[in-house]
Amino acid sequence: MARYNDIDMSIWKNYTDIETDSLWLIGKRDNSGAHIGDFHGNFVPQIPHQLFTRYTKKGDWIIDPFMGSGTSLIEAQRMKRNAIGIDIQQQVIDDATKRISSESNAESKIITICGDSASIDIKPYIGASKVQFVIFHPPYWDIIKFSDNPNDLSNCNSLEDFLKNFGAVIDNTTAFLEKNRYCAVVIGDKYANSQVVPLGFYCMNLFMEKNFLLKAIIVKNFGETKGKANQQAIWRYRALKNDFYIFKHEYIFVFKKIFQ
Repeated sequence: MARYNDIDMSIWKNYTDIETDSLWLIGKRDNSGAHIGDFHGNFVPQIPHQLFTRYTKKGDWIIDPFMGSGTSLIEAQRMKRNAIGIDIQQQVIDDATKRISSESNAESKIITICGDSASIDIKPYIGASKVQFVIFHPPYWDIIKFSDNPNDLSNCNSLEDFLKNFGAVIDNTTAFLEKNRYCAVVIGDKYANSQVVPLGFYCMNLFMEKNFLLKAIIVKNFGETKGKANQQAIWRYRALKNDFYIFKHEYIFVFKKIFQ
């Protein structure tokens, strides 16, 4: 079987920092160097670090279609991977590019593009026909509004529109993914109209409908969000008074592309 990571199995017991369980309890966000935690909706750097360790090698190409503050690109650069990040907002690209550049090294090529990941042609930017990993961290539908752009997934009017538009991003970006390589989506659920909307599982099914092989369902904890900052007590009161539970988790679904 072709190798898809740099793990040396002759010393496998030494890799105590690599997650192999499906429950990830991350106590504190890595805020070192260029990593920042003030971009609304970003994820902890430990997520791309774990995924890149397991599913990529040095020199591989990674695509992040929703790069935001550039978390996954910073991590790819630190790990001597090449990466291309796409975001629909130019200001977000400009801010992230500055942070990424502050840690640049000669062994990684990092490209940032402003555009719509559902339609942009990636090949001219990377000079290669295929990439080795795609990491998706889309908006959790309309929980956070990121821009006024109608093509922004956070502006979709319905669940059906969200899944249709996210599906277009999946199709466009994974077209460049090598056969038998991997991609992952980080996604959470939402609560609306007095019921849970299982957005994570809708997205999981979307990949499976496109014939990706589901390799992992990982549950990751998350703590206080900006929207609920310093409001733990009131949210606990609301949960006890009513019939719901407070979201404290999100999903990481890992898929293998088994088709050309």
